[in-house]
Amino acid sequence: MDNILRVLKEQKEMNLKGNLYHFTQIEFAYNTNHIEGSTLTEEQTRYIYETNTLLTEEGNATTKIDDIIEMSNHFKLVDYMLDIATETLTEDIIKEFHKILKNGTSDERKSWFNVGEYKTLANEIGGMATSHPENVKTDMQTLLERYNSLENVTFEDIVKLHSDFEKIHPFQDR
Repeated sequence: MDNILRVLKEQKEMNLKGNLYHFTQIEFAYNTNHIEGSTLTEEQTRYIYETNTLLTEEGNATTKIDDIIEMSNHFKLVDYMLDIATETLTEDIIKEFHKILKNGTSDERKSWFNVGEYKTLANEIGGMATSHPENVKTDMQTLLERYNSLENVTFEDIVKLHSDFEKIHPFQDR
């Protein structure tokens, strides 16, 4: 893992196309945002990343401004994650991730959305109930204590962390 992190950081600084960092930025941003309902295509994602412009489609297709902003923010978030990858994962870091991702979106203008803080309204994912707002802080602390107590973090540990995080779903949805 240390070698991969070193390579990603080096490639980030080189700012070249066609390497692991470049591929990761585009694929990770596209897939993460697509799961959340973004209408941007993989090609548009690549174009935003590489040129900071939007490749428009033929016809009358519309693109949500929030999709573009969140995609651009996702690239910044990955860079931030690489910068702090060796730090212990904390609630404050996870809240900062959310703040970076939602910066400048219409969600940020909604007082009830609570960008960078835990949800205040109940939500669900895929029809499954998630942690109730008053339980989120405790559930997140338990999740992070368990994860941070691991001596050698494996890929399976990371998958479990993500799965358990999604079950808590600590941030507000639209």
